[in-house]
Amino acid sequence: MVKKLEMLKILSSDTVPFIVKANIPTRSGEFTVYAFSEYKTSQDHLAIVHGDIDARERILVRIHSECWTGEVLGSLRCDCSHQLNLGLKSISEKNGIVIYLRQEGRGIGLVNKLKAYALQEQGLDTVDANLALGFPDDLRLYHAAIEILRFFGINRIALMTNNPKKISALQEYGIDVERIPHQAKTNPENSKYLRTKAEKSGHLLDFIEDAR
Repeated sequence: MVKKLEMLKILSSDTVPFIVKANIPTRSGEFTVYAFSEYKTSQDHLAIVHGDIDARERILVRIHSECWTGEVLGSLRCDCSHQLNLGLKSISEKNGIVIYLRQEGRGIGLVNKLKAYALQEQGLDTVDANLALGFPDDLRLYHAAIEILRFFGINRIALMTNNPKKISALQEYGIDVERIPHQAKTNPENSKYLRTKAEKSGHLLDFIEDAR
């Protein structure tokens, strides 16, 4: 098994190289979007940056995984769209980075995510639906995010997250993480989803409203 320090050397070898950047005006402000391409998965990832990034300071960061159903369709079954918009709003006010990782459905892909949704409609929760399909609860990896942080020379971050596994993954590779709670409001469609996040996946949610 490769030790973490040895993995750090591998990660710094440009396995997720920078490709291009462009300025994009949005409803949340103007951002500079950096594109990276991960060799191993052929997935493109983004760093959405606002303001000047001074790596000597603790940088405000949101590491966000793609959610086509929430971000494109505006699905109410999850809180992903709200979390992304909250992250963009936060960095537009204080400067920072939203790292957007292309790992749909907690890493199982869009089609399998829809299969999991179909099982949820039969009564399974999000964790049990993934298990029924032969997947673990969460297949996401964060080495691409670590390489993107290193591209900017960042080792100290204020991370907008409720996911302790994400924090641990970054800390294992030497990132100094301070957690910033990052919770969206519940609605009648996602209250069970959020309860499952808290009860089965260990997400650090301050409250779960019973919105039924």
